[in-house]
Amino acid sequence: MTVKAQYEAVIGIECHVELKTRSKMFCACANEFGGEPNTKVCPVCLALPGSLPVANAEAIRHMIRAGLAFDASIPAFSKFDRKNYFYPDMPKDYQISQYDMPLTLGGIVRYWLEDGTLKECKLTRIHLEEDTGKSMHGGGGDGRIAGSSFSLIDFNRAGVPLMECVSEPDLRSAQEAVGYLEALKRTFVQLGVSDVKMEEGSLRCDANVSIRPVGSTELGTKTEIKNMNSFRSVLRAIESEIERQITLLESGGRIVQETRGWDEGQGETHSMRSKEQAHDYRYFPDPDLVPIEIDAALIDELRKTIPVLPPERFAKYREYGIDPKQATQLVDNSPLADYFDASVAAGANPQTSMNFVLGDLSRLANESGTAVNASAVTPVALAELVALVESKTINSKIAKELLERMWIGEGSPKAIVEKEGLAQTSDTGEIEKLILEVLAANGKAAADYKAGKTNILGFLTGAVMKASRGKANPALVNELLRKKLE
Repeated sequence: MTVKAQYEAVIGIECHVELKTRSKMFCACANEFGGEPNTKVCPVCLALPGSLPVANAEAIRHMIRAGLAFDASIPAFSKFDRKNYFYPDMPKDYQISQYDMPLTLGGIVRYWLEDGTLKECKLTRIHLEEDTGKSMHGGGGDGRIAGSSFSLIDFNRAGVPLMECVSEPDLRSAQEAVGYLEALKRTFVQLGVSDVKMEEGSLRCDANVSIRPVGSTELGTKTEIKNMNSFRSVLRAIESEIERQITLLESGGRIVQETRGWDEGQGETHSMRSKEQAHDYRYFPDPDLVPIEIDAALIDELRKTIPVLPPERFAKYREYGIDPKQATQLVDNSPLADYFDASVAAGANPQTSMNFVLGDLSRLANESGTAVNASAVTPVALAELVALVESKTINSKIAKELLERMWIGEGSPKAIVEKEGLAQTSDTGEIEKLILEVLAANGKAAADYKAGKTNILGFLTGAVMKASRGKANPALVNELLRKKLE
């Protein structure tokens, strides 16, 4: 057993997700990314004296739906707390957050790995809070102020509604951590509660990483990794930190509890600050905000709005026999997945339908700029085309031609086939006659095949298909042609 195999990683993720609401969490300022610095601010989000916060009902509903999607419990009562700490881009010198009575408790995130393996990670909680502003420092690059020796603060983001998803330490590899985060992103997009764009800061995560000997139940000393701005960064940062901790322990060193930053260029983590003791944030209930009472009727109402979620869809597609890559590609495009599901519900063979949806239909959509679900090819029409293919009424070549004609609005594929006599022929006598004609016209090619150049068979098969105007059964053509030549 290698040294690396003697250890297992224990990973927990703290993920901050900005909610997609019209206004900020406690004021009426627009919740929009970008814009000129400090133009989307007001006395409330700037914490000016005398201003009072009012909780955003839309954000609370988004939170409850997120909790329900992960089978979390929704307590009957919740409240907001003040989390006290100083940070230059936090106007109040405290953050309105939630401590001991969050909006959701528990829950399970179901996710999958690249090979299709299904996994689960328990949630500790999801709570609601407000975002901070953004500091821009001198030195140039990454949005900073080139050549300056000072820092500026943009408060446009201050007060944006933010949910913090805290996982249990159930993840055992960097790949599992990425799979978990991808599942969060897919679910929030499906729910419509966030756009989850890491490049805009609407999804930010920290990873708590420790290692322990395989078989041990004790938790090792953990480090917290920050500054990861993509799933690729998360993967590389966690793998790098696991490697660093194993190397340190094997050389007789000691892992210290600390916050570490991720350097994308160097491909390694680096120490930022010691974290030997937990911060005392001196939480207390925010006196300006009344506690929240969650009506059971509201929970029932919101539960009815939960759509088919990505893990459920993925599992169903795998049951159809669809490979993980194709299934993931479809899950990540909800309108296309809805279209596919409708075609299967109309009787289409799942795998054949999937091949059309991700293949020729997607190609036609890209070429025309029209989405598949907005095209003239309805799910019912696709199911009709798939049935013609499955029954061997038409071959794949005719199917592709029909699909292009359906795309431009020519209607039912079955009607076109019947009207124009496009049905595939499996008449052995008719096909053998075509084969003899092709061999007579291509004597050299036939002789080359007999001399051992078997790759010429494809050319001859194509010639027979052309002679049949694409209607001959390709498999039968190939079989009869091979027999005739041999």
